[in-house]
Amino acid sequence: MNTRTTLLTSVIAAHRNLTTSVRRYWSLVKGFQTLLLLITGLGGYMSVHGVAPSWTTLLSLAGSLFLSIGGSTILNMVWDRDIDARMKRTAGRPLPAGRVSPREALQAGLALSWLGVGWGFSLSPLYGIVVLAGLFFDVVVYTLWLKRRTPWAILWGGISGGMPVLAGRVLGAGQVDLIGILLALGVLAWIPSHIMPLNIKYLNDYKQAKVPTFPGTYGLGATRVIIGLSVTVTVLTMLVSAVMSGIVGGYLYALGLSGLTLLAVAVVNIVRPSPRLNFGLFKLASLYMLGAMVLIIAA
Repeated sequence: MNTRTTLLTSVIAAHRNLTTSVRRYWSLVKGFQTLLLLITGLGGYMSVHGVAPSWTTLLSLAGSLFLSIGGSTILNMVWDRDIDARMKRTAGRPLPAGRVSPREALQAGLALSWLGVGWGFSLSPLYGIVVLAGLFFDVVVYTLWLKRRTPWAILWGGISGGMPVLAGRVLGAGQVDLIGILLALGVLAWIPSHIMPLNIKYLNDYKQAKVPTFPGTYGLGATRVIIGLSVTVTVLTMLVSAVMSGIVGGYLYALGLSGLTLLAVAVVNIVRPSPRLNFGLFKLASLYMLGAMVLIIAA
């Protein structure tokens, strides 16, 4: 084997190792979920009209949120690896599957979290506080304290989910204002429509892992009603915050139409539930929030 062939083999091996590592950590940070929350942060920032956004600020906002959200997600996975190992849906994740060691994941989670929070404080002390609050509610209150004790832990998980959009608004407006609170409330109310359909679909998994959920505690019918109420609050709150932030015309109509579509599916899911409709509602809820934030950014 000549030198050129040896070098090519080494490059290919290095590329494969890098690709494998990226895939493992993309799974650890729940990449698509993290990106969705990151986009809500950008939406919060862009909802401040009259402020010319700079690419430096936008990149710093995206970077600090990605690091802090991704880091907190890894820390959650470290703590919940025993739960994940008992659930078919999550048993293939890197930690329970043994592709990443708990120590390695813990170090990565702590490093990303504190890099993200530190970056946040360097942009603005108030912004940094909101980012830190999101990490605290997610890791300490939701995961470490309440998740294994009560289905109402989802409320505190929702609060942490609302912090990125509030943080973005704070960075743009320089203060915590009513629009930022409404946007955060919209995401908080949206969380049940994002999580509870999965609780229903994988109810036996959650029972086996001994994780309390709304469908396991209060029944499927009550859970579907709660999802419908959460969608109603989400749609109304997002519309009000959009109007208050100055969004008009086609952007507002598109936001309203997408909200009515989501609400209609949630109502049908109450009246004529089915596994297919339940999972479709989960997907549609994610698309709604993504679309809402894209419309706010574009407007």
